[in-house]
Amino acid sequence: MRADSELRARARALFDEAVKAADPALAVRRALAQAPLERLQSGGRHLLVAVGKAAVAMMGEALRHVPDGSAAEAIAVTNYENARDISGAQVFAAGHPVPDENGLKAGQAVISLLQSAGAADRVLCLISGGGSALLPAPPADVPLADKIAVNQILLAHGFDIYQTNLVRQQLSTLKGGGMVRFAHPAPLRALIISDVIGDDMSCIASGPTAPPLGTCADAAKLLKHRGVWDKVPESARARLATENDAPPVAEAENRLVGSNRQSLQAIAAGAPDWAPVIVTDQLQGDVGDAAARIAARIGTAAAGRQMLIWGGETTVNLTGDGRGGRNQELALRVAMKAGEIPGDWVFLSGGTDGRDGPTDAAGGIVDTGTIARIAGAGEDIDALLSNNDSYNALQAAGDLLMTGSTGTNVADVQIFLRRNLIS
Repeated sequence: MRADSELRARARALFDEAVKAADPALAVRRALAQAPLERLQSGGRHLLVAVGKAAVAMMGEALRHVPDGSAAEAIAVTNYENARDISGAQVFAAGHPVPDENGLKAGQAVISLLQSAGAADRVLCLISGGGSALLPAPPADVPLADKIAVNQILLAHGFDIYQTNLVRQQLSTLKGGGMVRFAHPAPLRALIISDVIGDDMSCIASGPTAPPLGTCADAAKLLKHRGVWDKVPESARARLATENDAPPVAEAENRLVGSNRQSLQAIAAGAPDWAPVIVTDQLQGDVGDAAARIAARIGTAAAGRQMLIWGGETTVNLTGDGRGGRNQELALRVAMKAGEIPGDWVFLSGGTDGRDGPTDAAGGIVDTGTIARIAGAGEDIDALLSNNDSYNALQAAGDLLMTGSTGTNVADVQIFLRRNLIS
């Protein structure tokens, strides 16, 4: 049994509207039209640094706004799927969600460029989701391999984005305001696309142009509280046990130009005839708990058709070695509650970057027949889920959401569509 193709196509089209609303080039164009790059005095340069999954699109647009005849130097750092050449900029492709050597080289290049800034220069930073992993820049006493190990521990144990970036900031020279410190005395402004619930500038891409979320002591306390301190490499534990917290950050001009909330509003605007309801843009926590909350909210609906919208970022505590991501697992867990959800419906959960976890899927789109199709393919849903193998479960049902890399990232969106619900 499968909800008709029209309903599924509608959900997918609305997801595409969410991605379109997060268009990074358009966001930069609007911002620089309102506050253009200035024409500098002789000897001054525009130094442009872009980092994140939207870095290439943001940089490409920003370079078009550099005044004619002005000197400019530019570096963009993005993930491998989104990398392409940009005239006038050096582009680095690096690892995500796990940092790699190319990210380390990119970080060194960014630091070198920012350290060259003088008072006559102006620095424009273009920040988007993914920047934390793409630009590792660990201090000299923490090897990159140890920084990678810490990152994997955080991912595997379900740390949320705030907790993850609190730790990352203390193991990086660029995060938690590092770009501002390196660029001093040049004035710095940043255009930021948020992939973080609440749009905290200190958390987006680990806040390279904003004050840190906490201190070394805060990060160590968190790791101990979560029971993973002893798993952290010795070099990182030694670093977090010091009082070497970063010096105060000079004030930067940080401006939010794209967010999850804007994308949710675009979904709603794309289907006004459905009387859409944005439930929240702060869906977070364990995927199992999130699925239960979603099912409960769906169950409160009156008769008639229904459209509910969520946004945010959930977490998965890895216990198996299967393939999947938080959106795939969330969709699968909602599908398992099909008996509690009457009517003809579809539920979509997808990452706006087009990549959910270490897979080529953006998420999943499920309906009342998903679980039956998995069983019909000879798969054991409980075994797959316990192994965190939501990818193969949804693949068996034909319910993977495949979009390809989108070149942007404003966290995740969920869409529920139902019709023919009779009171």
